Amino acid sequence: MSTRFSFDNSYARLPARFYIRQAPIAVAAPRLVFFNAPLAEALGLEAAALAGAEGAAIFAGNLVPDGAEPLAMAYAGHQFGGFSPRLGDGRALLLGEVIGRDGQRRDIHLKGSGRTLFSRGGDGRAVLGPMLREAIISEAMAALAVAMTGEAVLREKPQPGAVLTRVAASHIRVGSFQYFAAQEDQEALKLLADFAIARHDPTAATADNPYLALLSGVIARQAKLIAQWLHIGFIHGVMNTDNMTISGETIDYGPCAFMDAYDPATVLSSIDHGGRYAYANQPRMAQWNLARLAEALLPLLAEQEEAALELAQAALGAFAPAFEAAYFDGFARKIGIAQRMPEDTALIEDLLRRMAEQGTDFTLTFRALADAASGDAGAARAQFTDPAAFDSWAEGWRARLAQEADPARLMRASNPAFIPRNHLVEAAIRAAEDRDDFRPFEALMAVLARPFEDQPDRAQYANPPKPEERVLATFCGT
Repeated sequence: MSTRFSFDNSYARLPARFYIRQAPIAVAAPRLVFFNAPLAEALGLEAAALAGAEGAAIFAGNLVPDGAEPLAMAYAGHQFGGFSPRLGDGRALLLGEVIGRDGQRRDIHLKGSGRTLFSRGGDGRAVLGPMLREAIISEAMAALAVAMTGEAVLREKPQPGAVLTRVAASHIRVGSFQYFAAQEDQEALKLLADFAIARHDPTAATADNPYLALLSGVIARQAKLIAQWLHIGFIHGVMNTDNMTISGETIDYGPCAFMDAYDPATVLSSIDHGGRYAYANQPRMAQWNLARLAEALLPLLAEQEEAALELAQAALGAFAPAFEAAYFDGFARKIGIAQRMPEDTALIEDLLRRMAEQGTDFTLTFRALADAASGDAGAARAQFTDPAAFDSWAEGWRARLAQEADPARLMRASNPAFIPRNHLVEAAIRAAEDRDDFRPFEALMAVLARPFEDQPDRAQYANPPKPEERVLATFCGT
């Protein structure tokens, strides 16, 4: 068996000002506590070899595999609205890039791998709990591994350390472009844009204005991504521009959480004091972030600033309709409608309004609709304090479903039975951190591997928290 990675590190071939080359800092006692074997195989790796001691050493940062070129990426960013011109990977490293069995290039990235020149006074480490949270939430987003370090990391109290190995199409962020724009380094800005086009938007290279096509591609991907977040009740928690990728993937979501009771104003992140990134604010903040990307790209869009501004504003104007279409199309599927009609928007909005007024559980309400469509409305009605609120809405809904071929099947495929409930995530973290017991974590991960299946023997994982189990705040873990 081999732990060999077939690296092809394109980002490392960019000029030196794009990153700082640095090896991860070794830890005392590497120990692998979670490993995504199917993902490893999809990346062309030998999962069996990596699941052992050598894999633990690699994923903890003690062993740099052949062909890796570890580096800390440079970027800037707006954090809760305030601009920082020099952020960068303060506790993370891009280990390298691999091309998977599907021909797609992906980054392999370590988080918690030690101090870098971007650490800004931090220790560069991560603690176990937040890394497990990110692994749990990433089950559908392809996190690769969590390795314990065998060392304590000092926060409010000493806590067990960990390193997360994560996989993404890239870790190029809005803040990556802001970094060079702030320095007025147009040469680097163009190099980064050309690199991003080649990696994520190759058809943009032949467009009349490749950089405008790049911006439009990012806007389209983010509109779709944010809509998907709202479809499952997901709240990122730290939608800063340094946490928004141009690939349209979700990264760096330490204090993220899923809603239990539906409330558009829900905020769970302990550092989001003003509710900037509340559930319902996420589309607006995504558009704000994209405006910052457009600002950074202005010198590439046109020679004259006025012309560049007009192009940028026109591109940004596409976000709202693209988001709205993706948002309502997704919610239409959640209520059993395959092809949305204009009048369906009011039906969706009416249901969401009633759910908010009644405080129904977001996930269970939508999951129960499949049974309600088949004639058993008991579970759906039970979510409403006043079942008549559901009944009066369902009358029009059932009439609309008469035009659909198989609405129950569509709803079961669109509405998960299981999400990472905050109280279950917290219980898994507490068991791991406090008692070195990973059984709750492993059980939760097994359930989340099949979120759209009913799994009757694990029905308790679908239940909302009891009042005493409610999690009122989630933490970034930095």
